[in-house]
Amino acid sequence: MGAEETGLFGPDSVTWRVHSDPVLFLGGLRALFLQALHPLAMAGVAQHSQFQADPWGRLIRTAEYVGTVTYGSLSQAQAIGAVVRRAHRGLTGVEPETGQSYRVTDPELLLWVHNCEVDSFLDTARRSGMRLRPDEADAYLAEQVRAARLVGVPEAMVPDSVAALADYFARMRPVIRCTAAARRTARFLLFPPMPTPVQLFTPARPAWAALAALSYSLLPDWARRGYGLTGLPGTELTATALARSLRLVLMALPTSLRQGPHYRAAQARIASVCDRTA
Repeated sequence: MGAEETGLFGPDSVTWRVHSDPVLFLGGLRALFLQALHPLAMAGVAQHSQFQADPWGRLIRTAEYVGTVTYGSLSQAQAIGAVVRRAHRGLTGVEPETGQSYRVTDPELLLWVHNCEVDSFLDTARRSGMRLRPDEADAYLAEQVRAARLVGVPEAMVPDSVAALADYFARMRPVIRCTAAARRTARFLLFPPMPTPVQLFTPARPAWAALAALSYSLLPDWARRGYGLTGLPGTELTATALARSLRLVLMALPTSLRQGPHYRAAQARIASVCDRTA
């Protein structure tokens, strides 16, 4: 079977294993909280995205991107990566609190977004109970270098191991700051707009708030300090226990409910190729 059918990673990759886990959405929300702490990256989102005007559409498009890059064919992954690069091209701005200018295509900013994402996916998976050996965690980050290249980050810049990723975040701690835009985003993630009937007649509002609060609690202590809300003693242990409990519940669901459409489409595509070559 060729690279076109298996895509960037393939069914035997650690990426497929991590990204197919039902708690991945917790990692996605954690990544958004973390990404917002970089003033220039946050300014780019605030000034050039539709996140505030169309939050649910933005989240759906982000999930579509991750799903296509993870499970799509090679040409599908490359095509959606090209769409993102075109969307970023020429976008510039000024971070209002410091007056510092930025380019959305700056590899350093793209690297921050990438590293927040992969750190959040990996950390959430492991803390919620997925058994990954240290070498498998390193393999996941090495695989994800391909995803970073897809949006324009030079390979040499991308951490490809747990130790390298930890070193990166240690270097970035003096950079992070909770700007007004970051605080608005955090509030938005915790309490997004919902149609009135949904708020009044369904448990969507408290359920979302609980999941978003859990995602926030899964942040590393230095990131929660960045927001000024570290939580009570034992926050990390409590968040880990809750994430494990949630994963146990989700893993008890039927496979058809746990597997996303991109994963099922990839399985069908690869099975079709195997049938033709059998």
